[in-house]
Amino acid sequence: MKLLRDLMLAGALAATALPALADRITTYTIDPTHTQVHFSWTHVGFSNPGAVFRDVTGTILGNQDHPEKSSVQVIMPVASVDSFVPLLNEHLIQSGDYFKAKEFPTVMFKSTGIRNVNKEKRTFTLDGELTVNGITKPVSLAAKANAIGEHPFYEKAAAAGFDATTTLKRSDFGMGKYVPMVSDELQVRITVEAVEANAYRIAQEKQAAAAKK
Repeated sequence: MKLLRDLMLAGALAATALPALADRITTYTIDPTHTQVHFSWTHVGFSNPGAVFRDVTGTILGNQDHPEKSSVQVIMPVASVDSFVPLLNEHLIQSGDYFKAKEFPTVMFKSTGIRNVNKEKRTFTLDGELTVNGITKPVSLAAKANAIGEHPFYEKAAAAGFDATTTLKRSDFGMGKYVPMVSDELQVRITVEAVEANAYRIAQEKQAAAAKK
């Protein structure tokens, strides 16, 4: 009996001494050339024009063992907003009626959690905090994983792609000019392509070196 107790105690001590296995994390760099953040509004009830952020950068930490623990952080310079109408771009960026670009030159999103994961449909809800004009508000995006796997253009490096949608009130961020003639609600559509960070960096270095030749 004593021998059995000693063996059990030794086993318990050995188990507690083993280091906990860390989750496998892949760091992805968002590819701005294949990523778009598009937002649209209703104009006096007649049309639904929109604009995009032409410069979207950020990082995704993909947790392979527990996808619900993955996270994302995105930065978008206000100066990169493009409505495809030069005069409207100037008004959006420089007038102060909407973006306060001089004081707050970037829009930022940082995720706070993932829920409602449906592995079969590859859908989930991405919760986070959106900061515009120095104002931070919680937002939730309905998201879908388009693909997670090897990227053929990056020597089969790990890659991930997602689509997401949400609805925002621009007045929540100090941008309520001309409501209700111009709708308060913004319909937001996002598509993201991201590549394993080291592979993306190497590809960019090769591209820069080739451009110098």
